[in-house]
Amino acid sequence: MRKKLLLGNWKMNKTRPEAKEFAQGCGEMVEYAVKHGIDVGVAPTFVCLCPVIKHAPKELIVAAQNVNEHPSGAYTGEISIPMLQEIGVEWCILGHSERREYNGETSEACNLKIKALLAANMIPVYCCGESLATFEAGKTKEFVEEQIRTGLKDLTAEEAAKVVIAYEPIWAIGTGKSATKEIAEDTIGYIRSVLRDMFGEAAETIRILYGGSVKPNNIAEYMSQPDIDGALVGGASLTLDSYRGLIEGLVA
Repeated sequence: MRKKLLLGNWKMNKTRPEAKEFAQGCGEMVEYAVKHGIDVGVAPTFVCLCPVIKHAPKELIVAAQNVNEHPSGAYTGEISIPMLQEIGVEWCILGHSERREYNGETSEACNLKIKALLAANMIPVYCCGESLATFEAGKTKEFVEEQIRTGLKDLTAEEAAKVVIAYEPIWAIGTGKSATKEIAEDTIGYIRSVLRDMFGEAAETIRILYGGSVKPNNIAEYMSQPDIDGALVGGASLTLDSYRGLIEGLVA
């Protein structure tokens, strides 16, 4: 039985005081989630990682939104794995569609980062997903399969089992549109079949999240599907009330 996971991606939102306020106010809901066997976390901006780690309950997963695969060097504007480890960060999101679109991040680049994170005993959350044009052309599965095979290339089954996958159809991110639970389950089920082909039985232990306009009023629908193990949530993870609603939806 795969453990459910809720991860809030704050993107470029919240000042340090706002992040501190959230962290100080989330204790009861985190306790509620843990009681029901659910992992919960947030991915703040780099400058908000420390206040969240300092003030949130230790059970709250705190993830970075990106990392560089090199341990140090002349990489202006980048953050290294040792820097994240120094402040207690053990998770990192990679390959989000916004990073792919705005920063030119490729699946090949993500592969290097995934390997570096795993070598450092950190947990990568690897994002995949298709554009509206790809979806309407009926090419979702082949597109996402390429992202999975490239991003996880050369991993062992043991390594792959430590990766979290997040399927986010680009046409449903921040648009108010969301894939139906059937569409999400069909694609995520296919992703699991690709993982099964690559890594055998280890595919059954890999958690695959859905993301894309997930809200408190629809999260339970997605969680009712057998291959969906949780959610990567953007805007709905920014307030305590909404985050609480997401957790309650996961428990339902």
